Amino acid sequence: MKQTIYFVSGPAGVGKSTTAVRLVQSIERSAYISGDDISHIPVNGRGRPWLCEETLNLTWKNILDISRNLIGVNYNVVIDYVTFNKDVEMFLEGIKDLNVRIIFVILMADEETIIYRDKLRPIENQMGERSLILLREFKESITDERYVLETQNYKEDEIHKIVEDIKNNLKYLVVADSRSSSCIRETLYETSAINKTYVE
Repeated sequence: MKQTIYFVSGPAGVGKSTTAVRLVQSIERSAYISGDDISHIPVNGRGRPWLCEETLNLTWKNILDISRNLIGVNYNVVIDYVTFNKDVEMFLEGIKDLNVRIIFVILMADEETIIYRDKLRPIENQMGERSLILLREFKESITDERYVLETQNYKEDEIHKIVEDIKNNLKYLVVADSRSSSCIRETLYETSAINKTYVE
């Protein structure tokens, strides 16, 4: 069976990591890649990805290389990272010799939910007003709603419903075969305004 690469994106506080982990647990022969963890592989000399283009490019190169290695031994891959259209397009260029499906979902939530979830974090990890700024910037950037999945109406014990939607709803399908560039949807969504504003 053809392998699938899932991109789980969205601003802080929408449940990316929780959803991505549950998603990978539900898929047979699957692997989980945390973009944040990958970005922290360099120690001394590392820049912040949203401020340092070199660090961001290296992070994506490492994610791509690890994904290729996993696909090469028949793993499905779930990538948990803030992902924009240009990142997906770059990624597709790097795997155009492979026969894989690409799923892209942008998790979103309303401001009330973001504030509530932020307060559940340890105090040192809380983002405060910054979390709302990121949410608004994400909203302003999205021109195609097909990849958006609103999470505020789901309770914690209903994450399985989000996971099933990601797995079964074809609206999140970017390409059915990464070897065919003609399959790429023409309108992912515009992100240039917030390309360097996300946080770890």
